[in-house]
This record gives sequence, structure tokens and C-alpha cells, in this order.
Amino acid sequence: TINPTQKLSVAGTIRAYAVVVDTGWSDYVFDKDYRLAPLSEVEQHIKAEKHLPGIPSAAEVAEHGVSLGDMQSKLLAKVEELTLHLIAQEKEIAALRQQVTELKATSH
Repeated sequence: TINPTQKLSVAGTIRAYAVVVDTGWSDYVFDKDYRLAPLSEVEQHIKAEKHLPGIPSAAEVAEHGVSLGDMQSKLLAKVEELTLHLIAQEKEIAALRQQVTELKATSH
């Protein structure tokens, strides 16, 4: 580029066999002290802000771009959060199924 703003500025396509980005990782989601937001709270944030909590808005990305390493870490955190929600729902469904089975057994 004519006026680079970074150490490497490319005005075009980059092709690579591998890109390694050094950044923090998202396993903090599995710490016992991590606050997993209830899905109802996530829903409220989405309705109000039109994007997921902790993820930049489209306007922010348009203005500032996206750090690929940072975004990969944030997306992994969201996948990990969803996994925790699914595990909790699976446990709740199993408990409800057990209750249904017990109610059916006592009603006969």
C-alpha cells in the first residue's frame, strides 16, 4: 500500500498455508467462578444491542476492523458457553424424563 498504517498492510488478497496468531484463549469459560449468563439475559442483550454480548457490533467492525486472533478467542468462548448451556439442558431433560416416568408409574 502507499500509506501503510501497520507493519504489514496489504491492499489485496493474502494466501497462506498457515497463519499462527498468538492470543489469549477461552478456557476461562470452564473456570468454576465464571459467570455463565442465562440465555434470557443473552436474549435481552441481543434484542437491545443487535449482537451477542462480548462480540463487536457490525458498526464497530466496519469502523475498526477485526483482530482475527481476538475474534477466534471470542467465538470459542461463545461455543464453550453454548456447550455448557446444552449440558445443563440435557441434565434438565433427563430429570424431567425421570419425573414423567415416575408419574406414569404412579398413575397406573
